[in-house]
Amino acid sequence: MTPRTPRLAARALILHQDRLLIVNAYPAGQSDLWCAPGGGVHAHSSLPENLIREVHEETGIAITVGAPALVNEFHDPERGYHQVDIYFRCTVAGPIPDTWSDPEGVVSEVRFVTRRQLQGLRHKPDSLAPAAWGATGALLYDPLELIVR
Repeated sequence: MTPRTPRLAARALILHQDRLLIVNAYPAGQSDLWCAPGGGVHAHSSLPENLIREVHEETGIAITVGAPALVNEFHDPERGYHQVDIYFRCTVAGPIPDTWSDPEGVVSEVRFVTRRQLQGLRHKPDSLAPAAWGATGALLYDPLELIVR
């Protein structure tokens, strides 16, 4: 299999009242897997600009992007897929909507969870909690986690 160039994505670690914003990014509940909001970057826009756009599209929330907290790689060696996610510490910069809506229909559910609640949910990456609730200023690296289907 010919290897493809890794895909680059930006993701938001948004703690609000000590709860982390997570999304189920599978249409119509096809999976119970949760992750931080964000997505693929567009060329000629900065990572923070991409992240602001993605989070607003997926959740309707305006954010301020802070420092990176985690670089996570995941891959599927069988399909030749490899993605690099850069997680940024973010803060809410406006009102939190009463209802959630993803115009593209990818995100089926959005919620804020405590660290304990996150432990009870199937989520990726494995290092999500340490990155979100860890020491400010620390940059974690989580290499080549296998993709989940």
